[in-house]
Amino acid sequence: MKTKIAIVDDHKLFREGIRRILDFEQSFDVVAEGSDGLEVLKINDEQEVDVFIIDINMPNMNGAAATKSLLEKNPDAKVIILSIHDDESYVTHVLKVGARGYLLKEMDSDTLIEAIKVVSQGGSYLHPKITHNLVEEFRRLSLKEQLFKSREIEVRRPLHLLTRRECEVLQMLADGKSNRAIGEALFISEKTVKNHVSNILQKLEVNDRTHAVVTAIRNSWVEIK
Repeated sequence: MKTKIAIVDDHKLFREGIRRILDFEQSFDVVAEGSDGLEVLKINDEQEVDVFIIDINMPNMNGAAATKSLLEKNPDAKVIILSIHDDESYVTHVLKVGARGYLLKEMDSDTLIEAIKVVSQGGSYLHPKITHNLVEEFRRLSLKEQLFKSREIEVRRPLHLLTRRECEVLQMLADGKSNRAIGEALFISEKTVKNHVSNILQKLEVNDRTHAVVTAIRNSWVEIK
């Protein structure tokens, strides 16, 4: 079964570039394209789509509004938002209306493909840079709490749950690194990294890497750099 994808972006050249990338992936099938938010709803009525890739800034109806309207009609729809904005307020808003993913338009093809695969399987995916920004926000809040309580935050490795290698991978997820970057840093294959990430999610009892990072930060299992 191929993952059926709809691409909605008002920039035709960018949309075509995304399609060319996805056409090389045998497990993907781009079934529809659109250029504004209203077309998201039209595509939903006319096509069976597994994952919608929607630009956040579009005429007639922006991506966040389109996502909200889409999910009101089709609660099972899965949406990845494309944006040039890495500001936390944008990310928080689209996640609140129901998007499963948020990618910056500076992404590489591997990140796009990985995001679609994760979201199509029911997970969530944030661009690595966004994950880094969230870590920075947690860092700011942690430092504020540290000053308030006048004590140092103890970093406790979750060796009662994870292996040492899985701890290393978890730390790199918190650093905002992609699977490829983790593999290069640890001199292991990308497939091995994916296996480690899968084990981490299972052991931490979370659905995706973003929640794994949040759990690790809350428990002081990773160093916030």
